[in-house]
Amino acid sequence: MTKHRSPSVRGPLPGGARGTPLVAIVGRPNVGKSTLFNRLARAPLAIVHDSPGVTRDRKYADTNGYGKTYTVVDTGGYDPEDADPMKAGIAKHVRAAIAEADAIVFVTDATSEPTDADRSAIRLLRASGKPVFFAANKADSPRADPEAYELYRLGVDRVFPVSALHGRGIGDLEAALVEALPDGTSAKGGVVNSGGTGGVTSETEDQSAPPRIALIGRPNAGKSSLLNRILGADRVLVDERPGTTRDAIDALFERDGKRYVLIDTAGIRKKAKVTKEASEVESMSVHSAIQSIERAHIVVMICDALDGVAEQDAKILGLAEERGRAMIVVLNKCDLLGKAAIAKAEEKARDKLTFAPYVQIVRTSAKTGRGIAELFATIDRVRDSFFKRVGTGELNRFFEGVLDVRPPPTMGARSPRLYYVTQAQVAPPTFVAMTNAPDSIHFSYRRFVVNRLREQFGFEGVPIRVHYKARRRRERGEEKKK
Repeated sequence: MTKHRSPSVRGPLPGGARGTPLVAIVGRPNVGKSTLFNRLARAPLAIVHDSPGVTRDRKYADTNGYGKTYTVVDTGGYDPEDADPMKAGIAKHVRAAIAEADAIVFVTDATSEPTDADRSAIRLLRASGKPVFFAANKADSPRADPEAYELYRLGVDRVFPVSALHGRGIGDLEAALVEALPDGTSAKGGVVNSGGTGGVTSETEDQSAPPRIALIGRPNAGKSSLLNRILGADRVLVDERPGTTRDAIDALFERDGKRYVLIDTAGIRKKAKVTKEASEVESMSVHSAIQSIERAHIVVMICDALDGVAEQDAKILGLAEERGRAMIVVLNKCDLLGKAAIAKAEEKARDKLTFAPYVQIVRTSAKTGRGIAELFATIDRVRDSFFKRVGTGELNRFFEGVLDVRPPPTMGARSPRLYYVTQAQVAPPTFVAMTNAPDSIHFSYRRFVVNRLREQFGFEGVPIRVHYKARRRRERGEEKKK
């Protein structure tokens, strides 16, 4: 009997593993770590809110200060005395960030005295043997500096009074920090920026870049568990309670010699199920998830196979279709179902996703690892389709056959004619058909053309755009001369 050989997986790859020095920002909850992270990253990447405990997972971003490139890491609030399992998981991730860091910025609240959690964190940092920079945040003016210097009582060598919100003192902190960092690679060395401003970027259209795969879906569908299973490491926090993930978390890794970027996102649920207390933070999490859809190549919608594909899942996938992303549907937790139940769940999924019948459905189990190989085989095929380009000659020979079989039907008094077709762009595949009457092409014929394109050229798992344009007068005149 042939023994199955599991694929080689190397990941996740944090900034330090890619040659750039890594700086971890740590501290207890609600001292302004994420605000400082955004300040050093020079972009609003992490969700910031007044309520404590918003950040839970490690979030990486590449940045450049004083001529040196480094990677900054945001972490959740460190409180080792809290018995809550989620807080214990956050503390574990904080310790992991400290272990992989080249330097650490410890953040406290300058407006309050050091707490037991601060003292515990300082003991942990001293034991690490890493360079530590103590930032007393929320020192918005020099009048707050005496309170910031309370840290000296804990045996700290130097305190940096800063205001991450207003930028006060950040230059002195970063200058000292950068001086202590080892030399790294150039900013062009492939560091993953854990965020984005939304929209279709040049990175999204860059075929040479590692495919960006956004994991989306409703809360508690198993997105984070699946990401950890793929990476073979506890990269993101997993908890039975829904809504654990808040920020979009990027993870660059290698599998069988190929690089991928997985983006874990917050669960998107119906507005009616969002409590008033959680609405503001959750709305920011949903906004971050939608931005992740926009900057991804491929959107993988994770569904709980027990619950099946719901109306909310169809709406979420509709967001990806509108934005022209490649798409895959994953029925997760299939280890809990028999063959007949799984087949029924897939049939129901097709019924819900009639607007995108071309989407591939993969069955997985984050718990056992079942279906992961099939998922990545599908990802590779769908990515190829996303960037596929068909030559104009081949395309028009194909369309001549289509027109011979079924020319555009007459609408009203107009008899539409198609002259030639060309592919305008990829990501997603977009075509332009020149015609004498763009407004007279019936929607059913438009759908027929898309289906024939997909059937002929195998655009698997991607939306196809076909735009019908009228020929310019000059082109019509040249045609008449010919």
